Amino acid sequence: MANASQTTINSRAAAKVVPLPARAPERLVGVGFRCWLAGLSTGDIKCWEEAWNTFSGTLGPDNAKALLMELSKFVRAVKANAQRDIEISPSGCHSFCRDECLAISIIAACQHNERQALATSAAALVGSDDIGDTLNGAQALAGSLRKANQVLAVDSICPATCALKIARRRPS
Repeated sequence: MANASQTTINSRAAAKVVPLPARAPERLVGVGFRCWLAGLSTGDIKCWEEAWNTFSGTLGPDNAKALLMELSKFVRAVKANAQRDIEISPSGCHSFCRDECLAISIIAACQHNERQALATSAAALVGSDDIGDTLNGAQALAGSLRKANQVLAVDSICPATCALKIARRRPS
């Protein structure tokens, strides 16, 4: 079983499966997830500053503060419940790796009430069926993003079969 406190920053080109989207909601979730998890793993304040700059540049400082609180809860729940290493791309990378795509999928599935894809994506991300805290954090973030008029596209939801394939490829 992987150490739940570890985060792998993936620099392999093969792991970069989706270009950084032009749509702000997906970019906020993906980059925010990456930066916040990196900050928790390294303690480097620059990671959190990058998240702040991304959110405040898109939403303004007042909205950014509230959304980053919800993002923090979601990322902390993922990290606390992870039964495997969560992979993230390096800062400034112009594409998302699988785990960042799963985080985006989870938030999009919450916003579009796609329960099967939500549960499967969350289980694939944390490597366990114990997803309750992760779902609570995701639903709070998804709701706050919606209130800020940041609705992720339904196309950002990873189909349940896709998430299952991702989970099966990962060592346990």
